[in-house]
Amino acid sequence: MLFNTIQFIIFFIVVTLAYFSLSWRGRWMLLLVTSCYFYMVFKPVFILILFGTIIIDYYAGIWIEKSKDAKQKKLLLVISLISNIGILAFFKYYDFLQDSVNHVLALMDFRFAIPPLTRILPGPIAEMITEAGKVILPIGLSFHTFQAMSYTIEVYRGNQAAEKHFGIYALYVMFYPQLVAGPIERPQNMLFQFHSYFKYDFEQVKQGLMQMAFGLFKKMVIADRLSIMVDYAYDPASDHNGLTLLTATIFYSFQIYCDFSGYSDMAIGAARVMGFTLMDNFRSPYEARSIPEFWGRWHISLSTWFRDYLYIPLGGNRKGELMKYRNQLIVFMVSGLWHGTSWSFVIWGSLHGIYQVLASVRDKWIKKANIHVPDNLFFRSINIFLTFMLVTLAWVFFRNSIGRSVIILKGIANLSLSDEIMTPLNSVEMWFCVFLIVFLLIKEHYYEKIPTRNTTLFFILFPIISFLTYFLGVLTENQFIYFQF
Repeated sequence: MLFNTIQFIIFFIVVTLAYFSLSWRGRWMLLLVTSCYFYMVFKPVFILILFGTIIIDYYAGIWIEKSKDAKQKKLLLVISLISNIGILAFFKYYDFLQDSVNHVLALMDFRFAIPPLTRILPGPIAEMITEAGKVILPIGLSFHTFQAMSYTIEVYRGNQAAEKHFGIYALYVMFYPQLVAGPIERPQNMLFQFHSYFKYDFEQVKQGLMQMAFGLFKKMVIADRLSIMVDYAYDPASDHNGLTLLTATIFYSFQIYCDFSGYSDMAIGAARVMGFTLMDNFRSPYEARSIPEFWGRWHISLSTWFRDYLYIPLGGNRKGELMKYRNQLIVFMVSGLWHGTSWSFVIWGSLHGIYQVLASVRDKWIKKANIHVPDNLFFRSINIFLTFMLVTLAWVFFRNSIGRSVIILKGIANLSLSDEIMTPLNSVEMWFCVFLIVFLLIKEHYYEKIPTRNTTLFFILFPIISFLTYFLGVLTENQFIYFQF
């Protein structure tokens, strides 16, 4: 069920009204049942896979807590992690690995090839989980897999008591606002909230609804508007000049931000209406003055997950500079693979890993040379611009295949002052896109979170701009970009 549909609005209203009319027992049962329905709208059969991992992790957490033997604890943790990673790898990476390995074997003139799943699995099962010979990825699998893994890891580390209430644990994994695309929550932040009884709070409801409204605005008004120019310029990229490709690439930076942060805002807002507090997932990332700062502001729930469960266990920065650089590269390459099953995602992740390493080398050199870097508006602006351009150029590989990315970057590199923006939009619509970006930047700079003050101003501006967007020909029910992960 997409957040940007009438179906979801009706679902949200009915569930929320019922939620506030029930006791605590009735509330968790309502949320669990409706979360299952929310997920099953996409493809019902995959609820069985989700509940299979829920059962494994639920009992693994209890047995890990009860066990007095360190080896047994570790074994139980490994079983839990393998079950989660194995399902993720099977559904998300089988086709990727099959294609990659078969390509290499063909280059080496081997006659052997890894068979497709339709030839390995029994017919009825293959029909349920494949389409056109390819495995169908259960929606949101990457997100709820990581959330489930954080639970057993935290229980193993002794940072979280095992949840004895099966329904509450299932709700922790299934909670509909953040089930499909995060934020990826830790058990310490959510489990105790599901045991709480939140009274109706008008201020919380108002804040939640406003955050949902702004998230919907970012998705349907800004992201979907910008997608027109991006799709036009990139398909095919070879037909356009450097200025058009650069403009589309900058637009895509804001498109993906508004698309994903818009979903996060709606998820956080929907939970807030009912009294739940989810973690912030974005904090004005395009105001970052360095790549490390960018990742402290972008998709925070994922970047902190990789920090706590991969980077630090690898050794973090505790084993010297070279090991630190290695760990940074590994984390971002894995992050690239987490996002998608193509080598372009690996390149995107590797670029950010290289950015991180270069930033660490730069900071070390500045400190060693005892160089004073001025902290004024000019230097801050330069750093923000450079960081934004590095991030923007990397987004090219996130959005496109390697071949098309090369064409786009070559076009941008060959940009001429005589180039004109070739666009299907007329000049009014083109400048309206620019206006939307400027409006977003101003709003997020001065109001990092939806404020309690000046709510009237935003309730007036959002409908006016939304009406203009509708008048100019957009407002659709496009799927969120991060649903593919």
